[in-house]
Amino acid sequence: MSEYENVAQRYIDSWNEKEAGKRRALIGELFTADVVFTDPLVQLVGTDAVEGMVAGAQEQFAGLEFGLGPVDGHHDIARFTWTLNAPGVEEPIVIGFDVVTLVDGKIARVQGFLDKVPA
Repeated sequence: MSEYENVAQRYIDSWNEKEAGKRRALIGELFTADVVFTDPLVQLVGTDAVEGMVAGAQEQFAGLEFGLGPVDGHHDIARFTWTLNAPGVEEPIVIGFDVVTLVDGKIARVQGFLDKVPA
């Protein structure tokens, strides 16, 4: 597993972690303290804001799970697709594409895109 695949998998793991303390620890290990997260729905700064967003997504999408698609990266920049899936359903509910910038192995910037969302 490449460094970029490892970072992307840990990113997805943080979105799937249900226990708040473990999720907060994962986010603290994975992101810089001043991470900037931007997608079509939000623009946030800092790990506390990211943790709050992830906790909110888990409440909104209870019972669903994020999955990781292909990962590619170079020069401390990685891109990957992700899915939001219902158990036992083959077709993802949501498909997204994120680009992350790493600083000293941690995510310093996330730029997210939504490729498929429910109507």
